[in-house]
Amino acid sequence: MTYIPISPQERDAMLAEIGVNSLDALFQAIPAEHRFPSLKLPAALTEMEAASLLDEIAKSNENLRGDLISFLGAGMYNHYTPAVVDHVLRRGEFYTAYTPYQPEISQGTLQGIFEYQSLMTALTGMELSNASHYDGATAAAEAVNMAFANFRGKRRKILVSGAVHPQYREVIRTYTQGMDLTLTGDQPQADLPQDLLPLIDADTALVIVQYPDFFGRVFDYTGLIETAHSQGTLVCVVTNPTALALLQTPGTMGADIVVGEGQPLGLPMWYGGPSLGFFTTRKQYVHKMAGRLVGETVDSRGEKAYVLTLTAREQHIKREKATSNICSNQGLLALASAVYLSVVGKSGLKQVANLCYQKAHYAAQQLSQIAGVSLLFGQPFFHEFVVRLPKPVAEVNEHLLEHGIVGGYDLGKDYPGMENDMLVAVTEMNTKEEIDMLVEVVQEVLDA
Repeated sequence: MTYIPISPQERDAMLAEIGVNSLDALFQAIPAEHRFPSLKLPAALTEMEAASLLDEIAKSNENLRGDLISFLGAGMYNHYTPAVVDHVLRRGEFYTAYTPYQPEISQGTLQGIFEYQSLMTALTGMELSNASHYDGATAAAEAVNMAFANFRGKRRKILVSGAVHPQYREVIRTYTQGMDLTLTGDQPQADLPQDLLPLIDADTALVIVQYPDFFGRVFDYTGLIETAHSQGTLVCVVTNPTALALLQTPGTMGADIVVGEGQPLGLPMWYGGPSLGFFTTRKQYVHKMAGRLVGETVDSRGEKAYVLTLTAREQHIKREKATSNICSNQGLLALASAVYLSVVGKSGLKQVANLCYQKAHYAAQQLSQIAGVSLLFGQPFFHEFVVRLPKPVAEVNEHLLEHGIVGGYDLGKDYPGMENDMLVAVTEMNTKEEIDMLVEVVQEVLDA
């Protein structure tokens, strides 16, 4: 990294821009006794003492491997990760690998990315994949960038379903500040495919829907995509990769871009991150796609070799001319997903998805038999569903936690008027006994 000094005048101008008078003013939020150089630090510890203290602190955390039962999803899911995934990631060749600018010394890293790309295109039904983005929300926002660049800024309207993950929609709003774009449909009431159809016009650059959507519902978007294409509009489908082992792929529906969160593919929940944003599209849009693309070729001896086929240099150099300024490829986490998919295999992933589906439907059936509890939607769902409770979700979840259960997501946080609606997620990790326990405790709190 190169250090570029700035003049006092430049420094003062930067401080003025953010509304402070001096560098010291930047640190006023830090109590004076904790500021350099008079730091009040505790006495030094030996290695043994420090390890014991850290172990004691760590034990105060509860986790999903023995302490808690989780029915919380909403974008992060408690799936089983085979031991081999972590074993491969911890190999020094991958763990400390840098960006593969020199293919002659980066064949392992390049092959890992190539295999990941190949697996993601097969899973989504698309023609090519990059490697990759920070998370699913970033990937969705980068789809907006790509559509905007594809139309050279001549189309200024982005249509986002209200059933797309609320945090994804927030990131899209952040990305599009200053781009003079109009976001439409970004409201809770615009959550069905038929709600979006009349909003698509000749100024719409991109339509974004989710499959299964944020409420867990499954829709066939073929008709919506055909309508969008009749206006020359691109369509991005945000999807759950696990669901694609059972459901029709967005590619077969005609989607132009398929993005999503790769966390279900072998990545722990990790307090919500880091994670992996996958991004797949059609070959005709390759030059507008952000990120890197690794290809397979042969070397001078005719042996198989891997190379960085495409990366937009503008992302690193002429940033103001770039389609995107994103540079990270989340290579280690992409490798984790590639290892997971390779180990689980096509039939294994289908088995995981089927377990999620069957257990979720059992849970929905049992919960809906409780007096006052009902399923909010009648559409087919995958492994998440919404139940309407006679009490606020926050109150029910507090009681569940006292019994070691992490309840479903409180939809009232993002959708006004849905304070009694809980988004419940069930994965292959939830046993029948755990589901029955959830039902029993919900019954108990409602009776109380």
